[in-house]
Order: sequence, then structure tokens, then C-alpha cells
Amino acid sequence: MSNTSAPVSVEAGALSWDFAALTDPGRVRANNEDTIAFDASLGLVLLADGMGGYNGGEVASGMAIALLQASFGRWLAHAGPHAHPKAIRRALQAGTDEANAAILEAGIANVQLQGMGTTLVLATFGQQRVIVGHIGDSRCYRLRGEKLELLTRDHSLLQEQLDAGAITPEQAVQSPHRNLVTRALGIERQVELEMHEHSVRPGDLFLLCSDGLSEMVPDAQLFTLLLQNIALPEKATLLVAAANENGGRDNISVVLARACGAGVPETPA
Repeated sequence: MSNTSAPVSVEAGALSWDFAALTDPGRVRANNEDTIAFDASLGLVLLADGMGGYNGGEVASGMAIALLQASFGRWLAHAGPHAHPKAIRRALQAGTDEANAAILEAGIANVQLQGMGTTLVLATFGQQRVIVGHIGDSRCYRLRGEKLELLTRDHSLLQEQLDAGAITPEQAVQSPHRNLVTRALGIERQVELEMHEHSVRPGDLFLLCSDGLSEMVPDAQLFTLLLQNIALPEKATLLVAAANENGGRDNISVVLARACGAGVPETPA
């Protein structure tokens, strides 16, 4: 288990953010194909869950995070905290396109990495809003008061079956298709980063995670753990421990971001 950082605060106008992150291989897998990173000074969080034989998953997720940190991180540092949301979205998609092409080409060039890919979930935490982007089944949740809301919608065969009414939520729990994603970085020439903008209020707690957490810990338990009145690193440790106690069948990664301060407009998400 590796805790990437103690909590870090960064000012964003009237708002400040605390961050904590933790990744763990789980109880079944020998290696960890998840990669996580955050830059507190930019309010940027990145999480990728790799897939592929040999060490392809680790390579794909590592490339995705490193390339997005370099390209989008550099753009964000130059644009500053008042960058327009539309400009942020364009820059995020451009960085995603670059990472997608690089992962795809690396898989073509190296037979041992053929077919590798990665999911992605990211967020930029600004003065009055959060922009969340995702590809695949890595997720972002928001705890506001006593309501836990899933802000992303899985790009997966299971989600498509649920949307079509082909299976019930109860049947979905036992579905053999739970891990089949319909969108990933590095698989096709083009991939769309789904992005949405959300309001921020003091006290909001955002959770970004790989499916090693969301598959192992039901939403009701997530809600209970996120409500705990403890420091963010301890909260991250509790989440990972719960996933392991429930089976730990996959790598587990979590990044927490908490909004502190006042002066944020009470606008609906």
C-alpha cells in the first residue's frame, strides 16, 4: 500500500482544496496497473486503471498520466486559475488525444504491449466549479452534506445493458460482463473524453477511484466511510481497507479532494 501524499491545501480564490491519494495492489493481483497523480498547485487530479497482458496495463496507465500531466498540466499552469471552462475542455481533449495516440502506437510497436489500454478519470478543481472527465469505468463521486452522488456514468457493456433495460440492477451485481469497458485510451484511433461541469460548495468531498474500489465497496458503505469525521489520508486508508476486506480482487486507487472555505455561490450542479 502506498500513500502518494499527505493532504495538501491549495488556495483557489475564496476556496481551498485538501487532497489525499492512496493506491494498493489488492489481495489477488501481484502487480498494480493503476496510476494516480495530483498537482495541488494546479488543482489537477488524474487516475488511470490499465489493462493488457504482460505489463501492458502498467505501461498504458503510466503513459496516460505522465503525458496528461506534461501537456495539460503545462497548459493549465500557463492559463491560470481563471481559464474559461470551454478552453479547459478543449485542452483536456487535446491532451487526451495525444495520450491516446502515444499508447496506441506503443502497443503497435511492441508485440508484448499489443492491445494495452487504460481507463481514465480526472478533475480540475477551480474557484467555483469542478470539471470532471472520464473514459471507461473509473469513477468520480461527490459527497455533499448527506447525499452521495455518482458524477460519472460507466462506459461499459454492463451500463449499456442497464440503460437498455436488458438486466436489472440486482442481476448486474452477478453479471459476467462487469469488467468489459466500451471506451478506453489506447484501443482505437479516436476516443472522446466525456466531460461535465459541477458546482462547488464548502464541505464538498470528491472521490475519484478505480473499479477496484467501486466493484468491492457498495455505495451505501462508501457513503458511511466518506462521512467519517477523520483526516483525508485516514479516510483514504479506510476506503482501501474496506475494498480489501470485501475481497480485494483488483487494484484499488482513490484520490480525495475536499473543498474548504466560504464565498462559493450556492448554485445547483
